[in-house]
Amino acid sequence: MNGIIPLYKPKGITSADCVYRLRKILHERKIGHTGTLDPDVDGVLVICVGQATKLVNHLMQSPKTYQGQITLGQATTTEDASGDVVAQEILKEPFTTEQIVKAMKALTGKIKQTPPLYSAVRVNGKRLYEYARAHESVERPTREVNIYHFEVLNTPTFLADVGKQIIEFEVQCSKGTYIRTLAVQLGELLQVPAHMNQLTRTIGGTFTLKDTVTLEQIEKSFNAGENSFLLSLSAAFKQSKRYDLSNEQWRYVQNGRSLKLTVSDSQLALFYKGVLKAIYQQQNELYVPQLMLLKNDR
Repeated sequence: MNGIIPLYKPKGITSADCVYRLRKILHERKIGHTGTLDPDVDGVLVICVGQATKLVNHLMQSPKTYQGQITLGQATTTEDASGDVVAQEILKEPFTTEQIVKAMKALTGKIKQTPPLYSAVRVNGKRLYEYARAHESVERPTREVNIYHFEVLNTPTFLADVGKQIIEFEVQCSKGTYIRTLAVQLGELLQVPAHMNQLTRTIGGTFTLKDTVTLEQIEKSFNAGENSFLLSLSAAFKQSKRYDLSNEQWRYVQNGRSLKLTVSDSQLALFYKGVLKAIYQQQNELYVPQLMLLKNDR
C-alpha cells in the first residue's frame, strides 16, 4: 500500500495518535505524517503511506496555512487556551484594525522565535515540556522562521465587559513556526499580554481542508475494500510541471544523472509510462535530482 492521505485531524488527539490509528486500520507499519499539530489544533495533516514516506522530509519543508483567533489582554503558561493564566490586563479600549495590521506586518518575513516551554522541542535530550512539568529551568533555543503573510480576517471583536479583544487571523508560514508564539509576539508589539485561543490548519502542502478525509471515513472505506482515500504520490506535486520521460531519458534518471531539457520551470515532476519517478530541480542550464521515487508503483 503506497500513497498519500490528506487527513483531517480533530481536536483532542495528537498527530502521533493519528498515525497509530491508521497503522491499525490499514495494517501497515510504514506510515508517517508531514508536520505535527498540537492536540488542541485541528485541520490538514498530510499522511504518507508505504513508499510515500520518502516524501515526508520534502513535504515537511512546504509552507502551511492556518486560521485562528488571538486573545489580547491575557497570557497563559502554554501560550494557548489550554494553559493557566500568568498575566492579565483589562483593555479599556480596543486596538484599531490599523494598529493590529501594522503589528502583523512587523511580524512578516524572517523573524526570530523562541519555542514555547510547553512544546516538543528537544534540549539536551529532553523535550521542553518535560522541563516544564518538572519545574526545571532550561535555556530555550532561538530559531529563525519565515512568515509569508499574517493578516486580519474580520473586524476584531472587543469584549468590553471583560476587557479583552479577539482577533481572527490567517497566517502562512514556514516549517518550525509556532503560531501560539506568534500570538504572544503580536501582544508584545502592542504591549499587552496575549495568547492563541483557537487554530486550524487550512492548507498543508497542496492539500486544503476540502481535500481531507476523517479517520472514520478511512476505516469505513477500507473495511468495504475501497481505498479512494489513498492518493497517488503525484498528488503532492500538483504545482510542479509534469514532464514525461523518453526511454533514453528514463535510463539517465535511473542512474541519477542530470538532464538538459527545453523547458524553463524551476521544478519538474518526471513521469515515465504514467508513473511519477522523480522530482528534478533547475540548476543553471540543467535539471538535477531533488527527490528519487523510482520504485513507486502508483
